[in-house]
Amino acid sequence: MGTIFTPEASTDHSPERRELIVDTLETAFADLMGDAPAAFRVKFRKMAANPFAFYRGTAPLYYADVAGMPDPWANEQTSRVWIQGDLHAENFGTYMDSTGRLVFDVNDFDEAYLGHFTWDVLRFAASIALLGWQKALSDDDISALVRRYVRAYTAQVREFADRGGDSEFSLKLGNTDGTVHDVLQQTRLNSRAAMLSAMTERDGYDRRFREGPRVRRLGDEEREKALAAYDAYLETIPEDQRFSSLEYTVKDVVGSGGFGIGSAGLPAYTLLIEGRSEAWDNDIVLSMKQGNVAAPSRVVTDQYIMDAFEHHGHRTAVSQRALQAHADPLLGHTSIDGAGFVVSEISPYTNDLDWSGLTEPSEIAPVLDYLGRATAKAHCVSDSHADSGLVSDVVEEAVAGVLDGRDEEFASWCADFAHAYAAQARADHALFVDAFRNNTIKGVLSSQS
Repeated sequence: MGTIFTPEASTDHSPERRELIVDTLETAFADLMGDAPAAFRVKFRKMAANPFAFYRGTAPLYYADVAGMPDPWANEQTSRVWIQGDLHAENFGTYMDSTGRLVFDVNDFDEAYLGHFTWDVLRFAASIALLGWQKALSDDDISALVRRYVRAYTAQVREFADRGGDSEFSLKLGNTDGTVHDVLQQTRLNSRAAMLSAMTERDGYDRRFREGPRVRRLGDEEREKALAAYDAYLETIPEDQRFSSLEYTVKDVVGSGGFGIGSAGLPAYTLLIEGRSEAWDNDIVLSMKQGNVAAPSRVVTDQYIMDAFEHHGHRTAVSQRALQAHADPLLGHTSIDGAGFVVSEISPYTNDLDWSGLTEPSEIAPVLDYLGRATAKAHCVSDSHADSGLVSDVVEEAVAGVLDGRDEEFASWCADFAHAYAAQARADHALFVDAFRNNTIKGVLSSQS
């Protein structure tokens, strides 16, 4: 039995806890740290900035903690739900779905996998407790905010169970207000032409990527590998999502670094391809990024699940299709030298939720209503929108069944965990900073050590 994170439990500041943190990070990222130690030093310095940044970068530690924790809401069905895998407050934002509609939803599927539905809910709840602490909110306010999110989640699950409609449900301009509506409206102001102008330049009558610190020109051999991988990727686009052959012509390809705190050291390429016509402003930019090992997969030992995916690029693409009702039509996967890559559009219509301007509980609470509903939609739609039969039960009915008559008990359980785990994350952050600055993490030792 693992640690039980409750308000009564003691926060662990021990040397053994520090050793667990170091061991977990070294085990989870050993290969990537070996290939790109400098990138991981940058990642770890970003994580050192504050407890929330640390929490964002340590999903493997979270799963090491919760995997053995008693979960009264888990049964055969509810422990096998498609989850986002790294659900925290900053993993929500806008995208344009395959129908051309701007949607506010869960984003970032690098860690997506199958597991307990509670793992997403608890990870998000703890992130709200951490953000609330950093905004100097009281414990009572934090509890109320977590409960608000959980109640919105359970209410939406129950609505899907009673009335259906998860595939048609989305948070969009017509059914949102406040902060979420503003994010969607701001996204409407973005344009493909502006994005292309920022990323590319004229080369005769064609475009090519601008030179810059994140742009690496490829040698002939690497370019051929990247283009061969691109050709293989085209075969993974579902038949009903394919465009005409004109639209897939490659105009330029460059190497690029990993993206964000979670993607340090992951090889990536950026491709410029022909859009729906030969007009300049219709060109499309694709990301081809090596898939990482999903954090939940380190604790989910079901062989059937592990065998369902060709590689982590395949797993990421399948997961995104499962968790989004109308996913990017350019989403697919490929491989280079045996490593899996996920391919998707770099869209001008993505816009993350910015928490910096949300300071008072009265401003945060309505946003959490939407985030709870978005989480429920992702879980519930996944039973019918994946490329795989890994989820055979109707998720909303399974989750509603275990919550039946116990919604407030579930909300209290999540709030208690949020406080306890946020306190542990703050302690873990201090232990991590101490270990990192004293060169205890072997894979990122500085060149001067």
